[in-house]
Amino acid sequence: MDVLNRGFGGYNTEWITPVFEQCFAKQHEQQHVPTVRLLTIWLGANDAAFPGSSQHVPLPAFRANLAALVRMVAAPASPRYSPATRVVLLTPPPVNTHQWHWGDRDLATTRTYAEAVKDVARAEGVPALDVFAAFWEAAGEDEARLGELLSDGLHLNAKGYEIVFDLLVEAIKENFPEIHYENLDTVFTSSEKIDPANPGPLLRKDIFKHVSS
Repeated sequence: MDVLNRGFGGYNTEWITPVFEQCFAKQHEQQHVPTVRLLTIWLGANDAAFPGSSQHVPLPAFRANLAALVRMVAAPASPRYSPATRVVLLTPPPVNTHQWHWGDRDLATTRTYAEAVKDVARAEGVPALDVFAAFWEAAGEDEARLGELLSDGLHLNAKGYEIVFDLLVEAIKENFPEIHYENLDTVFTSSEKIDPANPGPLLRKDIFKHVSS
């Protein structure tokens, strides 16, 4: 299974919606493109900026926008409905104002947006990774120590991404074990199975059929 990391720096849920619509095929187009087997949606850190910031999205609108993104691929009535696509939401991490000096967000506000992500996940019946809680626990509930996980008070460093990676792998194992890496087949055979005298039969695959299944 290929992994595509599609990030849009500085975006909020308002701005990402029209982009999201362009990234997912409509039902009549889906036979021509690979199937998205797992979709992770990680938004909220920018929406949680203070009112007056260009990035701010009020909490009720944030909830509605996030739910709309989930439904875009998960609701049968959606033109982009993809029944094979599993969805996972991630909460924003806590902000560390000891590092982040722009003065446009704080820990308490970001926490409310993280809780909203979990509320939307429950309402839509999809898993949510509580990145906020995991970071807060790892930092010993000490905002200053969040610097161990964040590069600038908002964006993650390597240690922070390691925590998120572990959370995601565990969530996949618990909720979607059929696509956990331990249960995935390879497209091409392992090298020790190749017959040097006649390698062709094991190396010829219908790749496009495989990635669309």
